Amino acid sequence: MLVALYNRTFEKEDIPILQSILGLLELHKLQLVFYKEFYERIQSHIPGIISPRFFTSKKDLPSNTDMFFSLGGDGTMLDSVCFVGNSNIPLIGVNLGRLGFLAAIPADEVEGAILSLAKGSYTLEKRTLIHLDSSVPLFNSTPFALNEFSIHRQDTSSMIKIHTYLNGEFLNTYWADGLIVATPTGSTGYSLSCGGPVVFPQTSSFVITPVAPHNLNTRPIVVPDDNVISFEIEGRTEQFLCTLDARTEIIRSTVQLAVKKENFLVSLVRPDEHNFLKTIRQKLYWGIDRRN
Repeated sequence: MLVALYNRTFEKEDIPILQSILGLLELHKLQLVFYKEFYERIQSHIPGIISPRFFTSKKDLPSNTDMFFSLGGDGTMLDSVCFVGNSNIPLIGVNLGRLGFLAAIPADEVEGAILSLAKGSYTLEKRTLIHLDSSVPLFNSTPFALNEFSIHRQDTSSMIKIHTYLNGEFLNTYWADGLIVATPTGSTGYSLSCGGPVVFPQTSSFVITPVAPHNLNTRPIVVPDDNVISFEIEGRTEQFLCTLDARTEIIRSTVQLAVKKENFLVSLVRPDEHNFLKTIRQKLYWGIDRRN
């Protein structure tokens, strides 16, 4: 089995767990290919690896990669989606960060997770992506996101107006700081912090969530993911922010934007003892009395 390893940043206290992960992968005789910058940062802390293999982008990630390890937090997982794209390479996230909805495997469960991989005792969860169409080139070769697309005001305290349409039919004008369109996976991310609902990953839907709306009767809405959602933006300035997950582009109000369901899925690896309900119970402390 060929395993790709990606990490974008780590703290000193993460080095022992990274050393442990590499040792466990080698113990189970899994072949490794490193994100080059990651290897260069950690090579002084790990035993010498003979003729290490590297990748630097989606283009040189080996096509025969069996598994892509994301070592970090949810932001690292979102980066990893851009490397994997439509290659069908499954993603597994080890949480070196804090909350970790996507990077759901905590550091103290890594050994069991790697053993499950070696035995083939895991499931693949198919996750929907959101795709951006625009009248000017944006986001290079990765106009898709696992969590969300959003529009924001830039460099002004004034709110913006976002006219929103479903399949060409007018839905609403949002007077707000911005607007989020989240996938079911992204419903536990930025959308949740803005008052959006938690949506199960298997749900065929998008969540439209306004950011700090001026109208108090404006609330998040769940729509079927077979809709094309398009936008027209107005504001006191001519430039706005457009984001896909953690990636940002500056756009002008004349740019036409529309989002829809991407035509491919991403596979997330879940060891058999992990599932969505367990994750949200742990991360959101559901069913736990926190009053003491």
